[in-house]
Amino acid sequence: MPSDVAILKPQHDRIVFAVKWGASIIQIMGYTATGFGWTPWNLYLFLIGVLGWFAVGAMWNDKALMLVHLVALGAMIAGMASG
Repeated sequence: MPSDVAILKPQHDRIVFAVKWGASIIQIMGYTATGFGWTPWNLYLFLIGVLGWFAVGAMWNDKALMLVHLVALGAMIAGMASG
């Protein structure tokens, strides 16, 4: 029903907003940790941020956003496994 959609949309938007900004702040923390040489904490922060942005891409049904973060996640995991 249209009324159900109208009720669920603002809640969905709030969730997307929270995940988007949370992931962004965590990624900025990852950049900061990298700048100060705080390994492996920087990688853990980046992993959380990348997963958050992948989730945003899924919630927006944005395949390009999901692809970029899926590739980034794969590269990070491969790098962590080899190091």
